[in-house]
Amino acid sequence: MRFGWIVLLMLSFPVLEAIGIFWMAEHIGAWVLLWLLVAALAGAALIRFERLAWGARLLFSVQSGTHPLAALLASGRMLIAGGLLVFPGFISDVIALGLLLVPGTWRRPATMPPPGDDAPASPWPGDVDRAGRTLDGEYRHVADERLRDR
Repeated sequence: MRFGWIVLLMLSFPVLEAIGIFWMAEHIGAWVLLWLLVAALAGAALIRFERLAWGARLLFSVQSGTHPLAALLASGRMLIAGGLLVFPGFISDVIALGLLLVPGTWRRPATMPPPGDDAPASPWPGDVDRAGRTLDGEYRHVADERLRDR
């Protein structure tokens, strides 16, 4: 029974969009065409950008230690929002803007290090880097003879 309502809603969506376009055309006139054109261009640009950026976003999430599924979901939201913007109508535009405003779509991951944190430590002994951190460790000397045998 619920599946029938979903199918009915999906089939009536283009009709509702057409009614919304005509209703808005009565109120604001020919500006509707400009709105639909700008929304379609913005959606196409969003899809084109996300098509290029999803790989970098996924790679960055893996390198920064966050879950890659979050990056894939953010890219998916952007692609769906772009598709809804390309589809003519005001209801789909409102849904697309809602998807774009979902927290996490444009935000940096929380595990990303602050800017400047990747600065190398000073190579001079006794010198302390900007944050006051020191690097302690152990080393082992390998004799030159062992290196020549390889």
